[in-house]
Amino acid sequence: MNVTFIGSGNVAWHLAPALDNTDYPVREVYSRNARHAEGLVNRLYQASVRTTLDFSNSSSKIFVIAVSDDAIPEVVREIVLPDDAILVHTSGSQSLGILEDAAAWATGVFYPLQTFSKNRKLDFQEIPIFVEASDGGTEKLLTAMARAISGSVHRATSVERKTLHIAAVFASNFTNHMLTLSQDVLKKNGQKFEWLKPLIAETVNKALTLGPEKSQTGPARRGDLRILDMHMEALKGDERLAELYRVISQHILDRYEE
Repeated sequence: MNVTFIGSGNVAWHLAPALDNTDYPVREVYSRNARHAEGLVNRLYQASVRTTLDFSNSSSKIFVIAVSDDAIPEVVREIVLPDDAILVHTSGSQSLGILEDAAAWATGVFYPLQTFSKNRKLDFQEIPIFVEASDGGTEKLLTAMARAISGSVHRATSVERKTLHIAAVFASNFTNHMLTLSQDVLKKNGQKFEWLKPLIAETVNKALTLGPEKSQTGPARRGDLRILDMHMEALKGDERLAELYRVISQHILDRYEE
């Protein structure tokens, strides 16, 4: 069953080759930047670059929108599909309903819950994929496609997927920002971020093994106000960072106050 990708960013960069190695070969890639589309096509076996969103003569059955959330409505407005086309998006936060105005035979969502970067290799078998569809038959089809590349496939409504995405932002995006801030603190004092790597690895591994709530340590968890005040004093030169430290520490104090 042939597949077409609209978009050539981080998600498409990993998802398209994963599908291409199964019974869902990717035949076409469209991107507003044709050079980016060509870069993705070079990772595929028999795909070609499309320079227009008119797919009326396409041999594909499934059309995957893998663009930024704010670009999805524009694609929906402009895309022209074959009569029996299934149009899906890969967004965690956007509802299935965002596709309802497209002239598609059926619609769906194919959401891989992972952070994607082009320079990182990933094993799709370990990535959970969440599926939603406009009808039962399309749901079965998308579930089969997901199982072709992943060992963890689940059904999720738009509301459930939004909750997953919020949790993912806390677990991944916010965590990474905290690491960036810790790197900034060290740089200002001429110290090396590498010294934190064993701590970071142990923190993540312990949270995954014991559970994050049981793994919490630190001055706020202990209720050590003297250390918290000392840290706040040291951060006086950066009011925004000091406020962030205060808010997070207070949140931890409140959670474990008993």
